[in-house]
Amino acid sequence: MTRRRTGARTRLRSATAQSFGGVVFRREGDRYQIVLVGRSVQGTWGLPKGTPDEGESMEQTALREVAEETGLQPRMIEPIGQIQYYFVARNTRFHKTVAFFLMEAAGGDVAQHDHEYDLVQWFDLDEAVDRLSYPNEAEMVRSARAMLPGASERRPDGIAPVP
Repeated sequence: MTRRRTGARTRLRSATAQSFGGVVFRREGDRYQIVLVGRSVQGTWGLPKGTPDEGESMEQTALREVAEETGLQPRMIEPIGQIQYYFVARNTRFHKTVAFFLMEAAGGDVAQHDHEYDLVQWFDLDEAVDRLSYPNEAEMVRSARAMLPGASERRPDGIAPVP
């Protein structure tokens, strides 16, 4: 892949990419927790997601990637929605779509996560929203909150979540 020069500007090739992932929850008493994956060097926190292997469905990809990246055994609940963004890699500008599914932790242990992330941790629902490095992923967690039975619309300290 090469860049094409047009006048004084360099033009990148364009491509599309897809990933699938999950907002994984567990219930601790009357509170929900969400698992996040992180990179300590960059100081970033995100949701587990990844690209499909040949022949995999969206759901199969999401379950596999979540299991690999978190060490958990997720159980699929239902689709949440998707996000879109752009990034540049290898002289190409990608338009990426990521579909997320609501999942419940049905077993496993975050200590068993793969090498892709060096941090995998549970956070209370609202803290997870605050910790996420990307606003579009935080929106997926907010959407997941609306799908969880009995999930509070307000923090226990009375502060309304940021829309």
